Amino acid sequence: MKITDLIERIALGAFIGCFIVSLVEVLIAFQSGPQNVFFSGYDIINAFFGSILIGWGFSLSGYIYENNWPLPFQVLFQMAIGFTVLFSVAIYLGWLPLDIGYGVIIQWGLVAVAFAAIFWIAFYIYYYLEAREINKKLE
Repeated sequence: MKITDLIERIALGAFIGCFIVSLVEVLIAFQSGPQNVFFSGYDIINAFFGSILIGWGFSLSGYIYENNWPLPFQVLFQMAIGFTVLFSVAIYLGWLPLDIGYGVIIQWGLVAVAFAAIFWIAFYIYYYLEAREINKKLE
């Protein structure tokens, strides 16, 4: 592991984490009506730092792909670490209301899995196409 790779993963994780949380906030505003949504400075600061931590949880756990383990195990390992960080931050910041009931927790988890799957598939396709291009150049 080179220091440049580590810096790249940290930066990419922070960027994607902030992007997803900002996207979710915008979707909430669209659903509720922008005039009905009020985010305090405290909420925005928590969203900013929380999203960076979550992004790091998913991006730094991606180092598992440098091992020669089967792909399904690598995916499960990365998602387990990422979701552990995600749910820990969400519970700590009050994004995931535990007192409302299991329905909200299940819905919240399904949305989180959908976002993670979309981004994982997008990165998989990107790196697959990059590898294919490199292989063409080597031939």
